[in-house]
Amino acid sequence: MSHPLGVSRPDLEVTDLPTPEEVFKVPRLGVKELIKFAVGPSLIALGISIGSGEWLLGPLSVGQFGFVGVGWVILVSAVLQTFFNVECARYVTATGEAPVVGWGRVPPGWKLWIPLSVFVVIFAFIAGGWAASAGQGVYALVHGEIAPAGAEEPRLWAIALLVLVFLITAAARRISRALELANWVMVGGILIALLLVDLLVVPWELWWEGIRGFFTPAAPPPGITATQLGGLAGFTALASGLNWYVMGHYRDKGYGMGHRAGFIAGLRGDRREILASGVTFPDDERNRGLWRRWYRLIMVDMWGVFFVGAMLGMLLPTILMAHAVNLSGEQPTRANVPTFVAAALGDEYGQTIFFIALAVGVLILFSTQLGIFEAMVRVATDAAHATSPRLRRLVEGDPRRFYYPFMILLLVVISIVIHLSLPVALVEWSANMSNLGALIYPFLLMYLNSRLPRPARARWWHHVILALNFLFFGFFFVNFIADFVGEPLVTF
Repeated sequence: MSHPLGVSRPDLEVTDLPTPEEVFKVPRLGVKELIKFAVGPSLIALGISIGSGEWLLGPLSVGQFGFVGVGWVILVSAVLQTFFNVECARYVTATGEAPVVGWGRVPPGWKLWIPLSVFVVIFAFIAGGWAASAGQGVYALVHGEIAPAGAEEPRLWAIALLVLVFLITAAARRISRALELANWVMVGGILIALLLVDLLVVPWELWWEGIRGFFTPAAPPPGITATQLGGLAGFTALASGLNWYVMGHYRDKGYGMGHRAGFIAGLRGDRREILASGVTFPDDERNRGLWRRWYRLIMVDMWGVFFVGAMLGMLLPTILMAHAVNLSGEQPTRANVPTFVAAALGDEYGQTIFFIALAVGVLILFSTQLGIFEAMVRVATDAAHATSPRLRRLVEGDPRRFYYPFMILLLVVISIVIHLSLPVALVEWSANMSNLGALIYPFLLMYLNSRLPRPARARWWHHVILALNFLFFGFFFVNFIADFVGEPLVTF
């Protein structure tokens, strides 16, 4: 028995959904088990999320232009992205296929969509601005001062952190689980540290101003460019139209049919095969009930963890930046934003708070570095493994034999690229390339999710929200391109 879905890829085999208890090996999935075992992919996404947008682009925009006219862009972006994430997770959970493989089922077929999707992700993130920014933070943490312009040592620290990502994945038994545990520590530590620092030093009127800014519709402030605002929209929460590049972790976590499809093991783990094509479930009473349970877990994971964490992750650094601007009487620039807050707080409150702020910044940017670097490798591995029988024979069914050599190749390339521009300029480029994805992938998701087994199909209003993703992020991308080649379509 099989379920036809799209073109150019094999039909999906049909078998029963597993129960959450079977997947997570617990007798009953209560609140404790939910937190300990089921929540996970959202943490990996959140680890990336609380990074380039939250520590760099959001504070840069607020530091230069204030909250009003900027905050609502943050809120709308986070809401639309969370809906987009849920739709991506719907497909992965219902089929066990990573999104990059699923795109190959959309006409005209995999020969267009899969190579194009790998290229877009690599092209968007190969610039390595997230790595270079983390390197600046480590330099300041080591030397107790901000790196001079053009210094080489911060780039060397950035490369060292890339090597650390390689070592974390290599030491894992199951890569997704290792990333989850790392992000439990980092994201928890980041949010707690930011909250404590903000409670200690940020006046309550700035807290209110930041919260009010999220809910105050207003024209963007005069002077902000299309590139800056598009970067803020693109890298608030995760990566707008390219969020799908992280959603394959629902397969490796074992959500729904992902449990039947396999996962990428670390070097310390047992060899695991991944199905080249996905599986789905029959439309019967038992599986309809199980699907509802899995969908509720997706909603808890995305709205309860990702959305709440992303909003806190944007609020806490931006109000800290606003306070730093008030203390210093200066505004951040692209060159100094990775360390601006630490420098301003250090001048006012002493070296201890300087090092705390630096450590938080490095942790934020490294969590982004960990997720993005691994995800680029993961997307390429899933795409190559699914589309090339020759590669599957060559690696003898073990995707690690492609995964780790490709990671080393990317490490070398990024190490070269980060020498070419300022870190924040690289991040703005990546963010606007993410908005390009919003012109494409919402429509691919509509096609796929309307052809799933009936219980898993998206409702009509889900398609409306995906169309809003296209309109909102697509506007910023088109304006960015117009600005890049000449004059923006809309100026502020």
